[in-house]
Amino acid sequence: MRFRSFRNPFTIQTQSPITDDQLMSVVPSVFAGGKHDSRSDRYSYIPTIEIVDALRAEGFHVYMACQARVRDADRRGHARHMLRLRHSSVGQSEKVNEIIFLNSHDGSSSCQLIAGVFRFICSNGMVVGNTYSDIRVRHTGDVTGEVIEGAYEVLDTFERVDQSYSQMRDVSLTPDEQGALAKAVLTLKYDGQYAPIDSSQLLTPRRREDHSPDLWTTLNCLQENVIRGGLKGRSADGRRTTTRPVTGVDQNVRLNRALWTLAEEMQKLKGE
Repeated sequence: MRFRSFRNPFTIQTQSPITDDQLMSVVPSVFAGGKHDSRSDRYSYIPTIEIVDALRAEGFHVYMACQARVRDADRRGHARHMLRLRHSSVGQSEKVNEIIFLNSHDGSSSCQLIAGVFRFICSNGMVVGNTYSDIRVRHTGDVTGEVIEGAYEVLDTFERVDQSYSQMRDVSLTPDEQGALAKAVLTLKYDGQYAPIDSSQLLTPRRREDHSPDLWTTLNCLQENVIRGGLKGRSADGRRTTTRPVTGVDQNVRLNRALWTLAEEMQKLKGE
């Protein structure tokens, strides 16, 4: 099964490991044969597909991939991209931990590995906060082995991720606490500028499973409404408008990590 999410033609997310043909049709930058012409001799090309093949040999498989939209067609095959990988040893339950791999071939980013969580109910991927793994590999030298080692470092952090997940599920929020969290998320999304929607709209569940007041469910409800968009509102001049989905790789990661961090801070305030 294959479907594209967030209305982004450069995104693919599946329920089974993504094949090379699927990757090539949606995220061509994964297969770049070298660095972009704008890079100097000091810039070392890190071949994403070779790293993906090496990670596959270690039991990691791609279930989601996307690449940044670029105006310059010449950079399309070298643009920043993000892959989400799960290890074959990980079973399927309500959620599963993932390794998020980011790379580019045009100098727009370093090679990066961070921890993530995938929730099966809503097919949303959550990136964990800054307190967990954030491994960056510079574009210099032979890095395939370093990336694989980094992947296992991220895998080792999942015990802490699971602990945080369990604690969030045990924290019950009052309506006022949910509202405070939603206001913080709205401010984060619009960076303090005019927001076309009310914070309460971010708490509107999209499915019956999300009507629970626990912190984990509230976090996922807020995340899906922010990332997927589609909420009706009014622009600054009073016109009807609809919030857009977050399709940019950088903004997606930034918002997801910030949301996780906000939830952990709420958990600390609750003292649970």
